[in-house]
Order: sequence, then C-alpha cells, then structure tokens
Amino acid sequence: ALRSHQLPALYKAVWLIFFILGLGTLLPWNFFMTAREYFISRLADPEEMSSSWNQTSEAALSPSYLQSMFDNFMTLCAMVPLLIFTCLNSFIHQRIPQQIRILGSLVAIGLVFLVTAIMVKVAMKPLPFFVFTMISIILINSFGAILQSSLFGLAGLLPASYTAPIMSGQGLAGTFAALAMIFSILWVMAVSVCFVFTVTISVFPSITAKVSTVLGEGNRWGLYFIPVSCFLLFNIFDWTGRSLTALFTWPGKDSCLLPVMVALRVIFIPLFMLCNVQPRDYLPVIFSHDAWFIIFMIFFSISNGYLASLCMCFGPKKVLAQEAETAGAIMAFFLSLGLALGAAVSFLFRILI
Repeated sequence: ALRSHQLPALYKAVWLIFFILGLGTLLPWNFFMTAREYFISRLADPEEMSSSWNQTSEAALSPSYLQSMFDNFMTLCAMVPLLIFTCLNSFIHQRIPQQIRILGSLVAIGLVFLVTAIMVKVAMKPLPFFVFTMISIILINSFGAILQSSLFGLAGLLPASYTAPIMSGQGLAGTFAALAMIFSILWVMAVSVCFVFTVTISVFPSITAKVSTVLGEGNRWGLYFIPVSCFLLFNIFDWTGRSLTALFTWPGKDSCLLPVMVALRVIFIPLFMLCNVQPRDYLPVIFSHDAWFIIFMIFFSISNGYLASLCMCFGPKKVLAQEAETAGAIMAFFLSLGLALGAAVSFLFRILI
C-alpha cells in the first residue's frame, strides 16, 4: 500500500504523463496544419510554372486546383477519420487491450511521421504527392482518434482531476506546433544569439575582472585598470557594435558567414584565460602585457554587440509578418538561455585557470 506522503508525488507523475499524452493526440495534426506552405509548394505543377514564367516573369502564378483545394481536402481527410475511429473505438475497446491501443497508436503515428519526413527528399509529381499526403493525414488522425478515445477512457476510470491534463495538453499542441514551425525557420539565428552570449558571459566578468595589470596594484593605473579596461571598454564598444547595425547589416540574414563569425568568437575564451588572470594554478600567462588584454576586450565587446544585434534583427525578419512577434519572443528566450549557459560554464573555465 502507498503511504500518504507518496500520493502527491504519484499524482504529479500521473498528471504529467496524461498531459504529455494529451499533447501527443493533437500535436501531429497541428504539425501538418502549420506546414501547409510546404505541402502547397510541392503541389505546384512544374509544366504550368514553366509556361507561366515564359509568358511573364512579373505576374503572380495562379494556384493549381490541388493547391487551392488543399486546405479543404486536408480538413476533410482529418475530421472524417477522426469521427469514424472515435465511434469505432467504442466497439473495439473491449476486444483490444488498452495498452495495445495506446502504444500501438503512438508507434503508428511515429512511423507515419518518419515516412513523411523521408518523403521530403523524394521528388514526386503533384498528384501522387497529394494522394500520399492525404493518406498520411487519414492515418495520423485515425490513430490519433483511437489514442484520444483510449486516453479519455482511461482517465474516466480515475478521479475527474486527471481529465484536465489531457485537455491542457491538447490545448498546448497547437501552440507547440506553431512554435516548432517558427523555430525551424529561425533556428540558426536563435542558436547563434545563444552562442554569442554563452561565450560572452562565460568569461565576462568572471575571468576578465580578475586580470591584473603588470604594473602592480599600488599605483593609480592599477586602481582604475579593471573599471576602465574591463567594464568601461566593454560597455563602450558593445554599444558601438550594436550601433553599427543601424549603418550596415553585413553579412545578410541568409549568409552562411554569420554563424561562422559567431562560432569564431570562441577563440576569446582561451585568449582571456591566457592573460594575466590572478590567482591561477594551471595555465601559464602568455599575454601578460596590459595592451593584449585591452585589444582582446575591444574586439570581444564590439563583436558581441554587433553579432548579437544582427541575430536579433534578422530572426523576426525570416518569418512572415504575423509571426514576427512570436519569433522575437523565441529569440529573446535563446538570448536568455545563452546568458544562463554562459554563467554556468564560467565556473569550469575559472577552475581550469
């Protein structure tokens, strides 16, 4: 028998399981809905596109029949199987064990998604691709209906409070799918801004503030060395880097050079670690002169401001206008994530010195 103090923990675990399963019932369907631009682009007739382009390069191409009716067929192929298999589950639930219905549905949905992902790289004519997509939607929603009905049936055997997490998970499914779709577009910018601030906070100020001047601490330069060469320089040139994006935005938002430049900032970590950081136990001092530290700090801070601003500017510009606000929120999250990761790894770098 369970002890009384174990019941709250057990309730939270079961609640979380129901929430995740509820999320899984509608998440597949929402993924298909949010990826409609991909499906519609695959339904364009190559011959019609070629002839239309030869006639005029400026006129907008009129959508094909499959493109114009895709949303209607997608909804029909989703809702009809959902209705049929929800009713069918009422008859088969006594003949097929609940565990098989739930696990079998999850495995089947996963396999359909796997095949759909593979088909992204397979060239197909519009009509076969349309048929394949509709079959995938039918299968996804058929097994989703069985999964949903089985979950609600299982929750019905438990207290009423266990039904709420299923409903919450289903409500979150649409939001999660939309966020995943937006992130798939701007993930390079999101990861880049995260990495920029991870590198920055990993050494500033945990390492840079511990650099000592070679002239010693008993003079006026030693008194102002860190406040000026570390904090003042960083803030001035970080502001300069951010301001430069108002004058030019090089490289562009689709350039492969931007993430490369972001990745190259990792070189600042060993450079600062090899400066005159005191006290130290393991690494030698290679860049002992104050000038080296000041030069590193200038490039470090200006690259932080410039690259971070580029990423934050380009992120929302890579999605549609109505998705820009959500994209901005995602970018802000990854910026904060970079700050947190940098703070965490700063302990490791300080210990290594």
